[in-house]
Amino acid sequence: MQFIDLLSQKERIRTALLHRIEGILDRGQFIMGPEVTELESRLASYVGSRHCVSCSSGTDALLMPLLAKGIGPGDAVLTTPFTFVATAEVISLAGATPVFVDVSPDTFNMDPDLVGYAIDDAVQRGLKPKALIPVDLFGLPADYDRLHAVADAYRLWILEDAAQSFGGSFNGRKAGSFGLVGATSFFPAKPLGCYGDGGAIFTDDDELDTLLRSIRVHGSGVDKYSNDRIGINGRLDSIQAAVLLEKLTIFDEELDARQRIAALYSKRLHGRVAVPRIPEHYSSAWAQYSVLAASNAERERLMLALQREGIPTMIYYKIPLHLQKAYDFLGYKAGDFAISEDLSSRIFSLPMHPYLEDDEIDHICSVLLHA
Repeated sequence: MQFIDLLSQKERIRTALLHRIEGILDRGQFIMGPEVTELESRLASYVGSRHCVSCSSGTDALLMPLLAKGIGPGDAVLTTPFTFVATAEVISLAGATPVFVDVSPDTFNMDPDLVGYAIDDAVQRGLKPKALIPVDLFGLPADYDRLHAVADAYRLWILEDAAQSFGGSFNGRKAGSFGLVGATSFFPAKPLGCYGDGGAIFTDDDELDTLLRSIRVHGSGVDKYSNDRIGINGRLDSIQAAVLLEKLTIFDEELDARQRIAALYSKRLHGRVAVPRIPEHYSSAWAQYSVLAASNAERERLMLALQREGIPTMIYYKIPLHLQKAYDFLGYKAGDFAISEDLSSRIFSLPMHPYLEDDEIDHICSVLLHA
């Protein structure tokens, strides 16, 4: 059994994708070709954003807005410790300091009620709070109504980390459209993934769009040999854009399949493990289907039972960021973010992709129910 099945998906788009790739090979425009322009237009339309700037990875999609906004030494950027390291990593790469905010125990997303305390902590450390990076974990958008209110109160701008939530929505708005700017990832395992690394940035701000396009190509000015600012090599390959264009043609169908599979999981497993909670007016992209065991020991027992049946599982994320060695310098300790630490000790993820068969779902659930 596959944790994520990319081969079945490939067969659906194979003919059309090979046709696109042959066109790229014939033209020889391997980086930033017309496929990239077409993709940016399609993605902006899908998200409902005025601008889309594609880039070389989800990490660069997070880094580039920080560079564009001049985030640097002495600044604090608030984010969650319960996420992949890239979210905090880009803050450090920009020269700023990550300041963590614990998550809500039901959605696993940043708790808006705790943002003010983190801001006070940053100020006491002599930092200037500048921005907020909420994470749409596992495909579920964060609580942007409340996060916008607290960000406005403290004069912070929001960078939405939509690396896992592309295709999800909140109050009818698509993930990637919240805050001043949104960033997503097209890593192959994502709901919309390419066959390598890729990412995209969304904004309605015309000036920011111009800055991002410059930063993407080494801070270029009128041409790539005129450099107006410090930038990066953040361009997207044409072949990756072609992959994404073809996957977009079946993306909504795949999202529907993910919703159906998640509903089956939740119906069968409710009461055995803590299943994901999707609040009213939200839609998850179901990048992962993650459940909570009663304890760390119970998690190990359940994962071992699944492993014996050839069923793969993963733990996202077993060490919260404030306890990672790379962030020792921040001075956090165990107990500082109790919710994230508890979740890290009990959470595990089950196979989730649009091509899971009903009998596979039944088998997974049966193993868990009888373990």
